[in-house]
Amino acid sequence: MATAEPVAARKRRPKGHFAAARAKRPRGSGRQLEAGMRGILITCNMNERKCVGEAYSLLGEYGDLLYGPEQFSDPEERLSGSEKEEDEDDVEAALKKEVDQIRTSTEQKLRRFQSVESGANNVVFIRTQGIEPENLVHHILKDMHATKKKKTRVILRMLPISGTCKAFMEDMKKYTETFFEPWFKAPNKGTFQIVYKARNNSHMSREEVIKELAGIVGSLNPENKVDLNNPQYTIVVEIIKNVCCLSVVRDYVLFRKYNLQEVVKSNKEDAQQNPSTVTEEQNLTVVKPETEEEKSSEVKQENK
Repeated sequence: MATAEPVAARKRRPKGHFAAARAKRPRGSGRQLEAGMRGILITCNMNERKCVGEAYSLLGEYGDLLYGPEQFSDPEERLSGSEKEEDEDDVEAALKKEVDQIRTSTEQKLRRFQSVESGANNVVFIRTQGIEPENLVHHILKDMHATKKKKTRVILRMLPISGTCKAFMEDMKKYTETFFEPWFKAPNKGTFQIVYKARNNSHMSREEVIKELAGIVGSLNPENKVDLNNPQYTIVVEIIKNVCCLSVVRDYVLFRKYNLQEVVKSNKEDAQQNPSTVTEEQNLTVVKPETEEEKSSEVKQENK
């Protein structure tokens, strides 16, 4: 009987301790990609940890140039308060209070870039706050395209994600009816294409998604026209598990489909002039209609 209480105490204490540790760790890397987030989706070459480091460095450099140095509050003081109160409350109440405190602290810190779990291999998601991801990424690619200076080793593509919703057709239709308005609702108009990629998701139909989204764009303004060769806008649809990531980007063809490795290679302004130099592994840079090119990459992803 005398030994039963210490054993029970040891079982209860680590449970709360490790749960609290898991709650603290998601200040950046422990959180999961979910609907309602904005950020930057980055693909890499088998080294996600180094990819995150490169992303922080690159985004920090250009973020400071565009928006000025990031301002921080002091999160440690807020966190220490919740730690002191943990002994006074039961484990569940203390854990809930600590998680709420961390979320509040994160918002108050206004951290521009924070890595979250994407839910797919070789894919990193950097959540952004207080900036426009499409403007930042376009500025990075424009500068790299002009200077031809290679600044990353493991980062492949860097796609801004202006909005996320649940990856179900009804949710996507309802969300995009409003999401597309700044670009395609009359009097705004433009030529467009839709590029689609799904990871760890089998319930969505590529053809159905493209058809439905193209119909929504057309309903916003009949003058919006499809152009698979050199569109004014490219609608990026990236589905990971049950989350649909969306963006509308410019210069998708010129910037080699937002591939940081390819955009610095050619000295010619038009990426369409050098499709034959692209290897099969990097076929995202071939300037062809997206419906043809994506088929090969989808097969590779399924095999993987």
